[in-house]
Amino acid sequence: MRLIKPSALKKGDKVATVSLSWGGAGNSEILWRYEQGKKRLVENFGLDVIEMPNTLKGESFIYNHPEKRAQDLMDAFKDKSIKGIFTCIGGEDSIRILPFIDFNIIKNNPKVFMGYSDSTVTHFICLKAGISSFYGPSILAEFAENLEMFDYTKYWFEKTVFEKLPIGNIPSSNVWTNEYLPWDIKNKLTPRNTFINKGYELLQGTKTVQGHLIGGCMEVLEMIKCTEIWPSKKIWKNAILFLEVSESITTPLHLEYWLRNYGAQGILNSINGIIFGKPRHSKFYDEYKQILLKVIRDEYNLKDLPILYNLNFGHTSPIITIPFGAQAEINCEQISFKILEAGVI
Repeated sequence: MRLIKPSALKKGDKVATVSLSWGGAGNSEILWRYEQGKKRLVENFGLDVIEMPNTLKGESFIYNHPEKRAQDLMDAFKDKSIKGIFTCIGGEDSIRILPFIDFNIIKNNPKVFMGYSDSTVTHFICLKAGISSFYGPSILAEFAENLEMFDYTKYWFEKTVFEKLPIGNIPSSNVWTNEYLPWDIKNKLTPRNTFINKGYELLQGTKTVQGHLIGGCMEVLEMIKCTEIWPSKKIWKNAILFLEVSESITTPLHLEYWLRNYGAQGILNSINGIIFGKPRHSKFYDEYKQILLKVIRDEYNLKDLPILYNLNFGHTSPIITIPFGAQAEINCEQISFKILEAGVI
């Protein structure tokens, strides 16, 4: 599978922010946090940041007008002066923008699209349109991190969307956190407590495998099954599947159900490997490992399918940025993960 790569971002580029799911960026009590994230994009990365017309209209308006969210997305893709599109935050209902999407607009105007969690919907919209997008930081969370951004998040974001070189080996972060400090301006300069990260764990596999990257937030993937953006079997073939769970802290039983569905669809038999993100708060850390092995190794007899666990993406901090469709590698002997090509051109 080959996707169209967008052009690399560079200092001075205009990028747009969008609210495609939860509209809290425009709520008066959180607006300071949006402005902090926007300021980081300007000061740390030299970008010119604008809002689309509906980005800051607030939670109620955004919820009631999925067509306006989609219009912002379509207009941002159509605007030749805009080089990147950044989500303010995830949420739970961006699936409602699907009826208002013009896939040809996206296909004919490839550019960086950035977000995670419920933005999985928009990533699969981009996938259907044939362009690569980026599973990475959001404005309200990572870019607006208290006190300052994590260096690990900054480094992999910049390397992935600003550099035209192969991304290369991605080591585990030394630290992690899911500590929640309320998004109150009094916490603006209060860093979250971090914990020592135990690094990647190889659950099974003995060889080195390569494949194109496809995946996202598992709760959101459940919402897009059987829709027009759910990929055909050929898209999954030889992929490295990246999966993570959200702040809702999915039960091991639900993970078991969902993995069985991937097995029933033939996805598990088609892919070359799996990388699984650090569980939120490390809740069910061991239980998730047991479920992965129960379904994949024991029920589907895929004893040689490499599974690399506890990676830094999605609903944890800090995080890497993952380009959809890029060739990646799991090395079971070295217990390492590499992205073998550039995310941008």
